[in-house]
Amino acid sequence: MLRFSRLLHATPRRNAQNLTEKIVQKYAVGIPSGKEVRMGDYVSIQPEHCMSHDNSWPVALKFMGLGAKKIHNPRQIVNTLDHDIQNQDPKNLTKYKNIENFAKSQGVDFYPAGRGIGHQIMVEEGYAFPLTLAVASDSHSNTYGGIGALGTPLVRTDAAAIWATGQTWWQIPPVARVELRGSLPHGISGKDVIVALCGVFNNDEVLNHAIEFTGNIASLSVEHRLTIANMTTEWGALSGLFPVDKTLLQWYREKRLPKMPLNHPRINNRRLDLLERQLVEKDAALLPDSNAEYAKKLVLDLSSLTHYVSGPNSVKISAPVQDLTHIKVNKAYLVSCTNSRLADLEDAAAVVCPSGDPNDTKKVAPGVSFYVAAASSEVEADAKATGAWDKLLRAGCTVLPPGCGPCIGLGTGLLEPGEVGISATNRNFKGRMGSREALAYLASPAVVAASAITGHIASPAEVIGHPDTEFNGIKASSDKEIEEAATAEPVHTEASVSAESGTEILEGFPSKITGELVFCDADNVNTDGIYPGKYTYQDDVPRETMAKVCMENYDAAFKEIAEPGDILVSGYNFGTGSSREQAATALLAKGIPLVVSGSFGNIFFRNSINNALLTLEIPSLISLLREKYINAEPKHTRRTNVFLTWDVANRKVVVTEGSPEGPVILEQQVGELGKNLQEIIVSGGLEGWVMRKLGTQ
Repeated sequence: MLRFSRLLHATPRRNAQNLTEKIVQKYAVGIPSGKEVRMGDYVSIQPEHCMSHDNSWPVALKFMGLGAKKIHNPRQIVNTLDHDIQNQDPKNLTKYKNIENFAKSQGVDFYPAGRGIGHQIMVEEGYAFPLTLAVASDSHSNTYGGIGALGTPLVRTDAAAIWATGQTWWQIPPVARVELRGSLPHGISGKDVIVALCGVFNNDEVLNHAIEFTGNIASLSVEHRLTIANMTTEWGALSGLFPVDKTLLQWYREKRLPKMPLNHPRINNRRLDLLERQLVEKDAALLPDSNAEYAKKLVLDLSSLTHYVSGPNSVKISAPVQDLTHIKVNKAYLVSCTNSRLADLEDAAAVVCPSGDPNDTKKVAPGVSFYVAAASSEVEADAKATGAWDKLLRAGCTVLPPGCGPCIGLGTGLLEPGEVGISATNRNFKGRMGSREALAYLASPAVVAASAITGHIASPAEVIGHPDTEFNGIKASSDKEIEEAATAEPVHTEASVSAESGTEILEGFPSKITGELVFCDADNVNTDGIYPGKYTYQDDVPRETMAKVCMENYDAAFKEIAEPGDILVSGYNFGTGSSREQAATALLAKGIPLVVSGSFGNIFFRNSINNALLTLEIPSLISLLREKYINAEPKHTRRTNVFLTWDVANRKVVVTEGSPEGPVILEQQVGELGKNLQEIIVSGGLEGWVMRKLGTQ
């Protein structure tokens, strides 16, 4: 999917890259010599490390199903157990043992249940490291951006491909630059920053973007950065990258290096000395180029923030804590990869024990349960050493093992019908932490602790006795000029076509794809609308049946209107919902070679390419068609007599009326679909490509 359409210009691309592009450049494989990767380009990537957790066994089954026998690079792979570690059911224990045995047989680094949450382990053990690319089959891989690594999530098929071949594919998303100005008021945390961002910019401004944070970063602790990066996932982004600076280097020197054994392979003096030299010399690898391109620019004034709470049951709804103090709580949670590091536990301990004397620790309010779990066994040991753990226990916290637990709706302490919970986790979707009849709010560790002590949503000031800083509203802005330019009507010139060399086309891949547009004018068409759930777990559904039921739950007439070779066009967030791969394969069964939308659900996007369904994001085309039919009779599905031609070789889309040779009504340049990605499509998808590489097809 081309996540944006680059406009045609009369001048060549500038020789400049943003930081995301620079890191991808290092880990891209098979690109032509001298080729500089850009936003929108499809590339094959060979990440430094790939982590999987409780889903390692399903990945292993897929890996073995491809005919693979030996992991391509055991040092690249990390297996952790963290999601369901409280579950002692024999079936779960058998799965855990299978993962452990497989890891040991393959020579893969393995971390058992109780060692910690996988993302925390990736940071603690240096698998995620500044200026590297680290991926995981988990949506919160964005976390690694907090330490200057490009972290992004992949689906299980991608993980199996990396296990088997060392690589998979990625499309470089549009990159948004988020400038943080000013400094945080006393007591305000990284959680307040990201909750505020999710609440202020809550109209999908960064959906499917990569984010680069700039501005007054030095004032943010690494722990704050990790929290912010972690929840860029909930903001809708695919990564959240902080720059490498002296604060980060000092954190490694003081917090990580002393804990490492001598000659640790990933966190050691040699690597840190190199980072220090790069900082001193202002190495270009550490920063985006001064004239780098960004798809969007947003600004947040940190000094304008206060304690912020999101919810109920949505990260896009947020309010100052002072507006919610009337809401009583039943359960409080200090768990998860978002806010269970040492600094988070110490923040909570400072609220329950303001004097610092453990004997003066305040008690959790009657009728409230306060659950705490460290992000890792190392964090728990450190919290015990600093006294923070003891204070939390004295307050009446219920201790859970280092893992995901209630954040993912597993184990002890889930929300019951009618209950209200406040949590330092990252998601408060309806039903995620227990009953769908419960209400869930998200807040910082300090606010969670204060709420547990008072029995209602509360500012730490209410417990500590210090007044909150006066709050006069969040100061934030977006660069409207950039956004308007991104949707402006492009001007075509001969120079624009020849500004770049054409894309080489692989034998067997079409240089052009043409078809009539069939318009399904709706946003948020979910995977159940594309392929009915009642067929999802039937493994013997014939291809002909898949074609007949394709889009059935969206529009029963679709099967009569759409024809093989048509190009499906829909609105925004197409393919949202479950991870079923049949949403992509059913469209292929119907004979649809290409889907165009304003934006796609990310899992659908990856499943599409992994199954050889091509996708394009062209918001301007959606606007054009909606304007065209604004006064027409509403239809779920309509033939348009409008044709789209994707000139893959010249990275260009042309839309015409009446026929493929008719009058041009839209023309835009798009990102490159390189030979590596063409090879995946020609192979019938990622699994076919892997099998060809292994010689097992």
